Amino acid sequence: MKIHFSTQLKYALSQVAILGMLFTASFGAQASSTLNLANYQLSATYALPRLTAREASAITYNWDTHTLFVIGDEGEALVEVSKTGQQLSVMSLSGFEDTEGLTYMGNGRFVITEERLRNAYQIDYNAGGTADRSVSPFVDLGSPVGNIGVEGITFDPRDGSFITVKEKTPQEINYHFIDFANGTLTTASIFNPSLLGLIDISDVQVLSTGPFTPGSSTANNLLILSQESSRLLEVDRNGSVLSAFDLSGFSSSAEGVTIDTDGIIYIVDENGTRPRLFVLTAVPIPPAFFLFGTGLMALIGMGRRKTR
Repeated sequence: MKIHFSTQLKYALSQVAILGMLFTASFGAQASSTLNLANYQLSATYALPRLTAREASAITYNWDTHTLFVIGDEGEALVEVSKTGQQLSVMSLSGFEDTEGLTYMGNGRFVITEERLRNAYQIDYNAGGTADRSVSPFVDLGSPVGNIGVEGITFDPRDGSFITVKEKTPQEINYHFIDFANGTLTTASIFNPSLLGLIDISDVQVLSTGPFTPGSSTANNLLILSQESSRLLEVDRNGSVLSAFDLSGFSSSAEGVTIDTDGIIYIVDENGTRPRLFVLTAVPIPPAFFLFGTGLMALIGMGRRKTR
């Protein structure tokens, strides 16, 4: 009987080892190519300070201070908040209007975009100070349009490039190299946004600012937010949808998205005069060794029962 148990145990060990290797290979491959929004859930909702007369239009993560920065479309202030939505500092804005896009460049420097005029402005954050539009370095991203212009911008620290999105009629997802000192830029379309099947595009965030190695394919992916479709998509640079998250259960007015270095996603919505911050976190997945151990103990238990 002991010999029979030993043989069965060896077989069990080999089978669980194979399962463990398959799980590890499968999960590892998935983790290296996609953020996988299917693993995310809404973990918290916080009220934001009243940033402007109406709404919170854009959000970005400052990896130097590990805080969030939010702007409203009235162009009155750039506000630093904690990851739970508490106001930490404020910088007033002078002369800006229709500010819908915001991204962080590092070393306290931000870029703000105006939707209708389609201008991008570079500012240095000074808590308690004021950024004056008339003296801020800027570039023209396109001819002025109505309320269907530049809705979002994201900075890629790997190569210093920017990606912007135009809301609709037509939708655009463009790649830029911007020289703010000389007011010049080069622009190219990344892919045709109609591939995404979204009613509008509200914001964009490159995943290179998340918890990924700079050379990984995941770091190259984009988060695309749609207010009217109430969806958050993860897409690659060819426009293929890799994963999706449905926002319709908690927001129909989401306008801005960002991700921090822990992979936590933050979304802001206008919600009338009571803007909100939504926090999306990944649901923990049991590691392979845990599944291996669980399966092993179960098989050993079966073997012991058969030897009695």
